[in-house]
Amino acid sequence: MRRMGMLVIVVLVAAAACAAQETPTEKEAAGDVVTQIHQLDQSLGVEPMVKKLTAPDAQREKVEARVKQLWQSELQAMSDWITLHPEIGFTEHNAVAKLTDYLKAHDFEVTVGVAGLPTAFVAKYRKGTPGPNLGIIVEYDALRGTRGAFHGDQHSAQGPVGLAAAVAVSEFLTETHTPGTVTVYGTPGEEMMPPEAKTVMWDAGVFKGADIIVRSHSMPNTARPAPGFGTCCMNIDGVHYTFYGAPAHELTAWNGRNALEAVIKLFNNIDAIRSNLRPETRIQGVITEGGAAPNVVPDKASADFYIRYPDSVYLAQVTEWVNSAARAAALATGTKVVIDHYGHDRDGISIASLAELDFAYMKMFGATGIIPQPAKPQGYDETGSVSSQIPGVGVEAKSSNFSNHTYGMLADATTDVGHHGFLIDAETEAAILYDFATHPELRSAVHTEFTRIQTLFGEYQKALEKAYPQPQVTGPAAKP
Repeated sequence: MRRMGMLVIVVLVAAAACAAQETPTEKEAAGDVVTQIHQLDQSLGVEPMVKKLTAPDAQREKVEARVKQLWQSELQAMSDWITLHPEIGFTEHNAVAKLTDYLKAHDFEVTVGVAGLPTAFVAKYRKGTPGPNLGIIVEYDALRGTRGAFHGDQHSAQGPVGLAAAVAVSEFLTETHTPGTVTVYGTPGEEMMPPEAKTVMWDAGVFKGADIIVRSHSMPNTARPAPGFGTCCMNIDGVHYTFYGAPAHELTAWNGRNALEAVIKLFNNIDAIRSNLRPETRIQGVITEGGAAPNVVPDKASADFYIRYPDSVYLAQVTEWVNSAARAAALATGTKVVIDHYGHDRDGISIASLAELDFAYMKMFGATGIIPQPAKPQGYDETGSVSSQIPGVGVEAKSSNFSNHTYGMLADATTDVGHHGFLIDAETEAAILYDFATHPELRSAVHTEFTRIQTLFGEYQKALEKAYPQPQVTGPAAKP
């Protein structure tokens, strides 16, 4: 029986390892690292700890009741208002005013315009005491659409959700004299990345001192990530290509050099290499400038690209290939190209000790659309800048019957499916922060797991570097 029991454990670890990371290459090349991550989770006793923490607790239930009261009496209406008054990234002045006025009225000291971003803010609980610094990220920007700004990703709810948790938990700390404080981070322009506001704020030291960070986001189902390295939307290089030519009348176009043709050639060159790229690769671009008039040869044209891959090692190869495609387009059209690498997103870290606790609470509070198995690893911060340095979790209860970035998800934000999911997000955020403040064993497990996975990231990168050899292209020597 003992031998059979050991066999079962080995099989479970192997199955969990196979579920981690995103691509077959990652799973194979970094199999040893992934196995170590899951062995770590077993050694920490994540499952029994989660069971203990989610057992009946009168004080936690009081906090949950306060969350529900705040949401139903005030914050659901605020969420609906922001939904109906969308503002794109870095112009979310009305949403920020709503959120910060509410925080000020509930004993938070607010600083707007942090890190040089007009609509970024930090709100610190005035009555906080030395102890765990409980962080909450809130977002509020709308998507850019052809019909105008719209909340097709339900960022309109993330602020009110975070505020419900922040106020309920901060009140609990004061009423029970529990050591600790709450900090709310208002992060604008999530849909404008890269570079995204959280990276700018991280570089400015805004998140310094946070011990844990929670964040919510809209989803068409209820899920949690596996432990490991990753991001919701793959590693990204943001690259802007600007081509310069010479103007001329279109009837005598031979007197000019057409920059728009160079941009079109770039798109064609990218299409020509897609069959040689690994299938997980995504290269997405739009023409942002293409000339001023049909009868004038465009002497300047540009395109904006997000180049994506699940890990940064192969992404570097893809990005250089696209850069070469741009240089080739310039050579073929007699133009010149300027390549601007304006930003990037990289892997964050997800940990089982918080992800499994998050998942247990979402189910307890009545989340629907449950996906039983953990999804790919992903940090709670898409940029990786924060979630690779500070432990935390993204709370994602089902809040729509439609996929992200759609008008269906926008419509659901003000209906029962949205309101139900948002309340669960708020209750879950509050429950996790309550547990972190009141249970030293959770703080210890989170610290141990997070720091160990951080140290494994270097091994993971080295393994992937060996997994992506570039083919050697040979041919006859050029004739003198």
